[in-house]
Amino acid sequence: MTEHAFPDGFLWGAATSAYQIEGSPLADGAGPSIWHAFSHEPGRIADGLTGDLACDHYRRYRDDLDLLVELGLNAYRFSINWGRVFPDGTGRVNPRGLDFYRRLVDGLHQLGLTPMATLYHWDLPLALQDRGGWANRDAAGWFGDYAQAVFRALDDRVALWATLNEPWVVTVPGHLYGDLAPGHRDLAEAALVGHNLLRAHGTAVQAYRAEGRHRVGLVVNLEPQHPATDGERDRAAAVRRDAFINRWFLDPALLGHYPAELIEGFGPAWPAFPEGDLALIRQPLDFVGANYYSRSVVRHAEAPAPDPALRVRQAGRPHTAMDWEVYPEGLTEALVALKDRYGNPPLYVTENGAAFPDPEPQNGRVADPERRAYLRDHLIAAHAALAQGVDLRGYFAWSLLDNFEWAFGYTKRFGLVHVDYATQARTLKASARFYAEVVRSRGEALWVDDR
Repeated sequence: MTEHAFPDGFLWGAATSAYQIEGSPLADGAGPSIWHAFSHEPGRIADGLTGDLACDHYRRYRDDLDLLVELGLNAYRFSINWGRVFPDGTGRVNPRGLDFYRRLVDGLHQLGLTPMATLYHWDLPLALQDRGGWANRDAAGWFGDYAQAVFRALDDRVALWATLNEPWVVTVPGHLYGDLAPGHRDLAEAALVGHNLLRAHGTAVQAYRAEGRHRVGLVVNLEPQHPATDGERDRAAAVRRDAFINRWFLDPALLGHYPAELIEGFGPAWPAFPEGDLALIRQPLDFVGANYYSRSVVRHAEAPAPDPALRVRQAGRPHTAMDWEVYPEGLTEALVALKDRYGNPPLYVTENGAAFPDPEPQNGRVADPERRAYLRDHLIAAHAALAQGVDLRGYFAWSLLDNFEWAFGYTKRFGLVHVDYATQARTLKASARFYAEVVRSRGEALWVDDR
């Protein structure tokens, strides 16, 4: 191997989330989630569809695990639907729901794959939303009890645990902008929700230290913020937006305090949190998961607090179907910045991928050259972070399957594997075959320009 190879023991994986792929949301005694309710509200989802079937992974998971083997991967990141385990959010455990995840994890072990389980990927039990959801201070305890039950059931077979996936997205699009479940728009509530999510994270880590034997971490979305000009106000706006997006959850979890710029941006809407909360939040972590898709170029705007900037679309640059700029060097930047600010914790790229308007399969193949190029360039960027001393231990492509893309429904395809939603047929895309070759060569294929 050459200097282009990734390290021994590097995890090569793909990622999914429960509500986006499982379907059967009420099967075998499961309780409904906020996303089940939200997707059934008229006008909430772009194509008017729901996650009731999605990729039917709940019934077809063994076939989907075979896809991981076909790609030569050695790891799989998935999430657990809280309502399958606790239909009412608390109290009674549903053994049939927990058994699904036991079978899933057992299947991964039988195939030699390392599981990374995420406890919360946005699907709060609806029964808990009816009790105030994440705005209720009791939510940390609810989550701790759920985490403890799952750890006891699965920790003997799961070596990597993530408490929360992207708490910023739960907080801001979910409770400030109203675009995602539960669809609230309240500045003060958003501040409270973000804080309670962090308290829940800390409570779950404490539960893991009592019950678990492996590693536990937190997954955040990272998005470098670049000023549109060298002007002082644009540069200041980029710093404030960095606090709003990138440091809101990492600073408390890893440094024990909130960014000053964030508190200033919320102004009077920022609550006076009880003394001792930050000590609960700042629990020693075994790793941080970084989800990266793009950067933002911003300029100062007299925008409503706490977001002080407007994004400036970069004309002439490639963009995905989500209208996100393709900016692979931002992945290197984000990982190196995390290393420098937080003392180089072990890192995983827990999501990275792109939606493009893929053609329908032809003769068992799907040509997706844009996604292939996206993966290649971002994996090279991940390798560049390694070369700069980042303790990067794995990469999980988003996503294994085309799936329910939240408020976009089924109109955006991120998958390495094409899903025909009418027949549930799976077809490997060209990007999947390329990724398999990268994995087989431990990264060497990235530097073979055969496009």
